[in-house]
Parts: sequence; C-alpha cells; structure tokens
Amino acid sequence: MNRDVCIHAWPCSYYLESEKQWVPGKLSLMPLSLKFTADKTGETLVSFPLSSVTEIKKEASHFIFSSITVLEKDCLKHWFSALQPSRNAAFSTIEHFWRALLLSGPPAEAASPPVTEGRKLTALMACSQKRLEDTSRVLHHQGEQLDGIARGLDRMESDLDTTDRLLTELESPWWPFSSRSWKMPSETKPRGGTSVVSSRGFGKEGIVINIPALISQGTESHVKSGRFTILVSGLEIHDADSLLMHRFEREDVDDIKVLTPYEISIRQRFIGKPDIAYQLISAKMPEVIPILEVQFSKKIEFLDSTLMPRSTGTSSAAEKGYSLWHTASELMDRAGCCEPSSGSPDSRLPSVQSSTPFISEGDTQELGQILRKLRGLALDTEAELGKQNEALDSITTAVDQTTLTLHKHDRRMKKLA
Repeated sequence: MNRDVCIHAWPCSYYLESEKQWVPGKLSLMPLSLKFTADKTGETLVSFPLSSVTEIKKEASHFIFSSITVLEKDCLKHWFSALQPSRNAAFSTIEHFWRALLLSGPPAEAASPPVTEGRKLTALMACSQKRLEDTSRVLHHQGEQLDGIARGLDRMESDLDTTDRLLTELESPWWPFSSRSWKMPSETKPRGGTSVVSSRGFGKEGIVINIPALISQGTESHVKSGRFTILVSGLEIHDADSLLMHRFEREDVDDIKVLTPYEISIRQRFIGKPDIAYQLISAKMPEVIPILEVQFSKKIEFLDSTLMPRSTGTSSAAEKGYSLWHTASELMDRAGCCEPSSGSPDSRLPSVQSSTPFISEGDTQELGQILRKLRGLALDTEAELGKQNEALDSITTAVDQTTLTLHKHDRRMKKLA
C-alpha cells in the first residue's frame, strides 16, 4: 500500500512552541507517519514518523482543554487540542496504528540492498500466490457448505416422502374405521432432529481471517476497540471483550464501501427501520480487502479509483492465476532476450545491459517455482469451481422440486382441515 495515503484526518489545533500560540489546522495520520498542516498557510508545521514515537497520552492543556500529546525519541513533545469529532476517537486510531507498527518490527529499509526488477517481480508473484491461496481456501469452505446443503435437501426429501405417506393414509375414506391405529411407522420416525441440525449449520464454521479493528457505528465520535472476523457464511464484529456486537449473514450484507486501504464500511438495509452500518479501521485491513472482494464481488465498492484492484471483479480466480502465469512467462522470456549472443546483431548494444540482466538466475528459479504453484492453484481452483457449479445446479433443481412438493402437501392439508 502507498505509505502517503491519508488514513484519517482530524481538525484540531497545534501548540507552536516557537510562537507560544495555538495554530488551527488538520492532523493527518499516514500508515507510517503523523503530520499537521496549518489552515491559513497550508504549510506542514510538523511531520514525524510513527517509529520515532515513544509515548502517546491524553492530557489537558492549562488544566482545561483536553489534548493528545505525542512524545518523540528526542524528548520533543507535541500538543494537539480541540480534536473533532472527539479526542477519544483520534487517540484510539493513532494508538492502534502506532502499536501495529511497533509489533511489526523496526523497518529494515536502510540496511536492505537495492531492489532489482527481478526481486520486484518475484515479490509481486508471491503476493499473487498468497491471494490465490486465500481464494482457494474460501472456495474450499464454500464447497463444504454446498455439500452440507445437499445433504440437508436429501433429508428434507426423505421427510417429505414420509409426509406424503401420512397424507395418503389420512385422505383414505376408511382410515377412521381401520383396525390399525394412526401411528407413524417405526422406520419413518424422525431421526433425532437431523433435518433441524442440517438447516442450521454443517459442522464448524470456517474462519477465513480475524484482525483487530477500531469500530464505530453512526458517528465517528464513538470508537471502540474490537475484532473483525470474516467467516465463510458471513461477517462478525466483536468488542474488546470478545462479545459479539453484530453478525452479518452473507446474504444480509447489502454493500461494503472501501473508503481507504485501511477503512471500510459495512451496511445492511431495512424497510421501515434504520439501516445497520459499521465503520471499521485497521492496520491489517489491506490483507482483508482482497478476501472481501472475492466473497462480495457484486456488493463491494471502491470509493477511490486508485484503490480499484488490477483485476476485474467478474473474472474467476482460475482466470486470474492463468493470466498471471502467462504474464510472468512473457516477462521471463523478455528477460532471456535481454542477453544477446555474441554473434547476433544485438551485440552492438552497450555492455552494461548484458552485464545486468533483467532477472538473475536465482530470481528465475524462484519465479519458476512460484509459477508452477500458481498454475497448480489455478487448475485446482478451476476444477473446484466446476464442481461447485454442478452442485449449485443440482441444488437448484432439488429446491425447485421440494418447493413444488411443499405446495402440493399444503393444498392437501388444507383440504383435510
């Protein structure tokens, strides 16, 4: 993600020590830094990395005005007051990203060697492999759920057969005078309520990802710390004590808006009563957005065009892996062409180009391994999608047949009433 993106900004005042006065402006939080910009001049009065911060506290200036103080390693203390919409919301957000940066470890940019084009391509392909693995895991959980739905429909069909036999016996004109008492045959008794169990769930739910997050509902002034969990069957929001605040079933989510790479909003619409909407901010959100894009491709909206994924939402995971494989193969072919033979006309090119190939031999081997994994994942994903399409067709047919049977039994019971 771009480290210059603004995660959040709050109107506030900054105490300028050199002039002994409060300057109105805006405090902006970046993924790796904090900066304050004055309203009148538009000048950035202070900017410092989050890694240099040693302490963030809530204090009161002149014992009256609530403020946030940020202490740097060189004992330089910054005062921010009159934060809008509230000091608590700003403090929770800044502290969340500061702690996330501390837990991620110190940056190693200064000691790292210059990144070559081959390393960049390898990192890009490794990231694509991780995304495709996440997609495959989600598809696997979906396949398990579809298998459970199919089993539930089979049990429902068995129960409907039992109902049909009972209704046939009731519709017989001689059944009240029959010597047989009207009892359910032993072989048709309910099997421990298995149909009820199957309608509620099919084994343990698969948790796709679970991240810490800052949660707000309605207004930004009330922010709570908690956790955001993506399940195969929906989304869950928990507070800091792991108590469930709200659960969105997958079909109940009406829209997901990606405000920034670190902030999203989730909404469920209602008729005749207020909508349920939550706003979530997290340092781990860039890992979650691609998964949400897979699960809610038709409901997710990127408010900023720069946040749009490179691949379209309608393409399947197999197509993504297939196109990545071809793109990387072409780049590797071009890399091989960058080393001309001694007898070719291209030998007139400068020797610098031949001494620094586009991709080194080690990078080529690593890319080959990643490409083989990507190709295998793409083929497995394609096969899984084919199986799920067949399962969906059979489930659709079974549901239609069950609906017709239920309507038929309903009419027969109304005649008996």
